[in-house]
Amino acid sequence: MEHRTVYFDNNATTPLHPEVKKALVEGLEIFGNPSSMHSFGREARERIEEARESVGSFIGAKPDEILFVGSGSEANNTVLSLLNCDSGTCSCSLSGRHDLVTTAIEHPCVLNTARSLGRRKHGVHYLNVDRHGRIDLDDLRRAVTDKVGMVSIMMANNEIGTIQDIREATRITHEAGALFHTDAVQAVGKIPVDVRDLDVDFLTMSAHKIYGPKGIGALYVKKGVPYCPLILGGHQENGRRAGTENSLGIIGMGKAVEMRAIEMDAEERRLLHLKKALRDGIEKAIPDVLFMGHPEHSLPGTLSASFIGAEGESILLYLDLAGIAVSTGSACASGSLDPSHVILATGVPVENAHGSVRISLGRENTMEDVQYMLYHLPPIIDRIRTMSTAYRRR
Repeated sequence: MEHRTVYFDNNATTPLHPEVKKALVEGLEIFGNPSSMHSFGREARERIEEARESVGSFIGAKPDEILFVGSGSEANNTVLSLLNCDSGTCSCSLSGRHDLVTTAIEHPCVLNTARSLGRRKHGVHYLNVDRHGRIDLDDLRRAVTDKVGMVSIMMANNEIGTIQDIREATRITHEAGALFHTDAVQAVGKIPVDVRDLDVDFLTMSAHKIYGPKGIGALYVKKGVPYCPLILGGHQENGRRAGTENSLGIIGMGKAVEMRAIEMDAEERRLLHLKKALRDGIEKAIPDVLFMGHPEHSLPGTLSASFIGAEGESILLYLDLAGIAVSTGSACASGSLDPSHVILATGVPVENAHGSVRISLGRENTMEDVQYMLYHLPPIIDRIRTMSTAYRRR
């Protein structure tokens, strides 16, 4: 088969949408400081507010409930930092409720922040997940005590694609008197998300997961809920996030969201078709494969599989030589030789977790890409297993 380049790592980051590229090139001419009152500043301010309107509309929020930040990680840190507010000195405090409930499969920016809170004597409870990566809502109900101020549960997992029941989790949290945050970085732009329907207090999103530029994200803050800035300084973002706005990044994010509103529904159906063809092809051609993630409640373009007796990094490198890009888990944890904390949390043995590969499809992928993968992957797995002392052929 003729050599080609296939990008199957869209959960790590996505290529810029052509319309986003065009908007960024045009935006290079809009250099004024959005805080300046002259025409250059007013032009930048107008474009920022147009983008804010687009982002808010896309998730069912009002424009003044959206603030732009540097990344999804910054947004998540901003929300969780509320738990550090001192009830005696901060009007944004959570009335002495400083404990956190989260899950064992969150993104590292949430898990590491949670560990930091734990070192500061905050109570932190980690919810376990089942074989498919879903939490037990009864566990959540028991965990939200009168000491818990915040519950943070990601909407869709970046490694296995499992989607949580955020609407019900929010209801349980509010009944217990706590605030609810969801890291929706992997969900927004891939599945329908409406903050009014979900009733969440905070929601995180990031542009580079939806064919926008890197270095820009957004945080939804429900009107009336407590909020405390993570970055102090000037008046930007209505005093909620200091620092001169990244006008170019915001313009790019606004355009990315506009294009998602147009293309998302059709793309969801197309990706589900491609994912099914890829999974069926792998099952037919390769024995001893364990698929991760929920069979129904899962992102349309995410397929996570463990090839027993084959090491994930070896699979990645062999595929890369064939021109195919995949991931062994979260891009944010690359460089670590430890197995994925997400895969382990689902109960997969350590030796199998080491053989996990994440294939994440996007808007540019085609059936030809799937066929190219199915041509190269089976002999690669066979070659690795032949060299492995841990694999026994049946």
